[in-house]
Order: sequence, then C-alpha cells, then structure tokens
Amino acid sequence: MPRALVVEDEANIRDLVCLHLGFEGIECVPIGDGRDAIAVAAREPVDIVVLDLMLPGADGIAVCRAIRRSPVNSDVPILMLTARSDESDTVLGLESGADDYVTKPFGIRELVARVRALLRRPRGSGGGAGRAEEFGRPVAIRGLEIDPARRRVRVDGREVEVTAQEFALLYLLASHPGIVYSREALLSRIWTDDTHVTPRSVDTLVKRLRHKIEADPARPAYVLTVWGAGYKFADAG
Repeated sequence: MPRALVVEDEANIRDLVCLHLGFEGIECVPIGDGRDAIAVAAREPVDIVVLDLMLPGADGIAVCRAIRRSPVNSDVPILMLTARSDESDTVLGLESGADDYVTKPFGIRELVARVRALLRRPRGSGGGAGRAEEFGRPVAIRGLEIDPARRRVRVDGREVEVTAQEFALLYLLASHPGIVYSREALLSRIWTDDTHVTPRSVDTLVKRLRHKIEADPARPAYVLTVWGAGYKFADAG
C-alpha cells in the first residue's frame, strides 16, 4: 500500500484529502506543522508528499527543500497546494523541488488524479521534472501535442524529432503555460546529473528547440523569452 505524507494545517482539508486517498488504497500520514513534517520525512520513507504552501512552524518551501536534501525521501514526488493562483507562489514551489501543484480551492478528483499520476513515476529521478516527462500527462495546446508515453511531439499534426533534453524542456514549460522559469531553475531540473553546464546551455537548448517546433524561430509562438527573467510557454488562453 503506497504511503502519502499529507502536510496541511487546515484539519478539514487534511481529513478530506486523506479520506479520498484512502479510497484509492493509499495510506496517509497526516501532519499539520511544517517542522513536524520535516522530522517525519527525515526518518520515514513515503511514496508521495502532498504539501501545503502555507504552514505553521516551517512553510511549504522550507519543507520541500528539506525533503529534497533528506537521504530518506530525496526523490519522493511532491504535490504542492497553493492558496492563491499567484504566479510567484507557483514558481517558488516548482523551483524548490515540487513536481506538480494544485491551486486552492481544488477539486478532490483533480487532486487524486494528480497523486495517482505522480505515483506512476519511477523513483530515483532526482526530484523535480528532469525525468517527469516520461510519465506525466499528455499535453495538447495551440496545435502542439506532447505524448510522454511515446516520447512524441507533433506540431499541427507533423511529427517532430527532439532529443531527450529538448523533450524535457518542452514538456516542463508546456505543462505549466505562462509560468516563468529562470535559467538556473531550468538547469537544475533538466540537467539533473550534469554539473558542467552554464545558463548559456539553456539558451542553446531553447534555440535548437525553437528551430524544430516554431514556424518562425525569430518570432516564437510557443517558447517565449521573458527578458531579465528566463523562459515560459505561451499562455493557454
């Protein structure tokens, strides 16, 4: 039976999440304090963490970073709950090592589906999205189709061959349209096993990817530059 560490200070939300995860055959370890969550994650192996951003004791960002440094659960998938749709909250969560996020108020069916999807990913991917593209949800947006199970990319029905790093970058950005990722964040999530890279490597990878998927690479419609900040995928709307 998979074990989920559910870190949420609002008892009614925590109980609701645990109830429905229990229906899915997932055992819950409920925690209401950030410091307690760090202590539990440091000694008890779990299969997934559902982590609220706003917590007493230590906030979700601190808990997420502590878990990523822990030898016991460093590679555990983390689903972060954000109280607002503020882009900065989402970016902080993803850059601290979260794999996915749900904005409150959320539908319980959506949350359960996200948990199940994260549980299907193999452990040992180093946290974050470095290998998440292999096992995440398909993405279809603005004529671009990304199929993680087949590692296939199509643009307006035309299949495009991409490298593993190009696929990882495209999937990460397209899975979170409108969210800006700094070059440093992309380095840590795409090049998880290579320390001999620089922010210029991100620029080179984006340039290569644009030449493959953009009708006009000089005027990209998908992967956009946010000057002084990094890159994002075009907003879904």
